[in-house]
Amino acid sequence: MTKSVTTTKEAVAREDDKNENSKHLLDKDWGARIPEYVSKGCVSTAVFIMGITMRGDWLLFLAHYWRSQEDFVPNPKVSSSKNNTELADWMEERFQGFWPTYFLAATAVSYLFFFGIGGYLHLTYYVGKKDSPHEWKCQPNKWLSSKEEIHEIIVGWFSLTIGSALSAALATWVMNGGYTSIYYDFGKHGLLWSLLELPIVFVTTDYVTYWLHRIYHMPFLYKHFHKLHHTYKQPTAFSVTAIHPVEFLNIQCVYIAPMFLMPIYAPLYCGYLMYIYYHGIIDHSGIAFKRLWFQPWQPDCIFHDNHHQYFHVNFGFNVELWDEIHGTARQKDRIYREDIFWGKGKEVANATRDELEADIGERKDENPLAYDSNKNKYL
Repeated sequence: MTKSVTTTKEAVAREDDKNENSKHLLDKDWGARIPEYVSKGCVSTAVFIMGITMRGDWLLFLAHYWRSQEDFVPNPKVSSSKNNTELADWMEERFQGFWPTYFLAATAVSYLFFFGIGGYLHLTYYVGKKDSPHEWKCQPNKWLSSKEEIHEIIVGWFSLTIGSALSAALATWVMNGGYTSIYYDFGKHGLLWSLLELPIVFVTTDYVTYWLHRIYHMPFLYKHFHKLHHTYKQPTAFSVTAIHPVEFLNIQCVYIAPMFLMPIYAPLYCGYLMYIYYHGIIDHSGIAFKRLWFQPWQPDCIFHDNHHQYFHVNFGFNVELWDEIHGTARQKDRIYREDIFWGKGKEVANATRDELEADIGERKDENPLAYDSNKNKYL
């Protein structure tokens, strides 16, 4: 009898546990607020649109599409003037339509989305969520001043105009039959090349930009060119184009080079540029975005945010491996400042007490939620 009662009690207890577990599984109220994936999806879409429009690249993509059509015919030759040189005639022929059609179209759309989507991100996070920065901001205790925000928008707008003019020029070049190594028939160079061309162009350009970026951190070039970009120690989406025009054009040349130097499938090349520009905005947003499961090579947003906070470290853009290989990835036992060049930092053991205190303060200003496992690995 006792055994029967005990068995009954155990059965009741198991049933109660099962009911409790069921309640636990159902205690999430999906109707309490809009699901987080919706807001994240909207932000990602907005950033993607901003990425392909802010330099006028949408016009270049469109030009490649028009050229890919079988009935594509280059614009007719411009009638030569007897006062023009042969070079002038060639330039006029190749860039016919640049002004005003292509240039104004490129800049108008660039301005619209740069200020529109950049403004959307700013309002959504830096205004709408200003009271809860520890939930989303890479450096929740530090903010750009209003003066710095205006500064980065103006500098970014100027580089944006240069980028739009460059894209408009490339679009007219493509539309007027100018040389390009881009091809429009998938598999034209064989299946093996079709499989290899994206990894080759992605790895090569990212490695080149790693070294270009690192070179711009050499004392002379940093002082006269790249320091402008590091005015923004807490970057925002507007910071992505807020760089010196000389450096901006250097970087753009790296990304443009494949369309002249190697055979690459047009949709693949356009997709590659979209990816590069998308992550350029994400990495400068100051928001604790993390790489997705299918991007093991891509560093989290905090990686480049660390670069702005600590200056001469973490030089890579889309592949963290370059910094690991060359010893320029941030280390826990090193301190980094604007006056400590070459990407190696200074050993904690050789730091003064004041240096250590300042460095600890910087580390505590980082948001642990921006790191893997939501833990600041440098503390």
